[in-house]
Amino acid sequence: MEFKSRIEQGLKEAIKNRDTLRVSTYRMLLTAIKNKEVEKIREITEDEFFSIVRSSIKQRLESIEGFKKGNRSDLVEKEEKEIEILKELLPETLSEEELLKEIDEAIASLNVTGKKDMGKVIKFLLGKYPGRIDGKVLSELVLKRLSTG
Repeated sequence: MEFKSRIEQGLKEAIKNRDTLRVSTYRMLLTAIKNKEVEKIREITEDEFFSIVRSSIKQRLESIEGFKKGNRSDLVEKEEKEIEILKELLPETLSEEELLKEIDEAIASLNVTGKKDMGKVIKFLLGKYPGRIDGKVLSELVLKRLSTG
């Protein structure tokens, strides 16, 4: 639960520094974690934590679209700053080159022969690098590799 204590510590510092945006972002995240723990009836895993952070980022990106249509640049700016705060909590993602190399190695080691085995590669790599790979990007790259390979 190192990630949870990191957020709680960050919240304390943000309160002390009167950083209201960071305080509200961390509080929202702690609430989302608590809700997920109540739903699961157990403490969440690190993988589930990364999933919560990513979905929070995705929600903000969707909000930004709406705010841009409504000419609310003040709210767009706020959401963008919250995204930056949330991204600080995620591990560094693999670069596309690193990911392609890992995909090739996974295809070879798992003896994958075609698109029907795409799920094996995706599951293997998401398990190997929890929180460091965007599933959508991975899916697109694996499909491209299996289509050309």
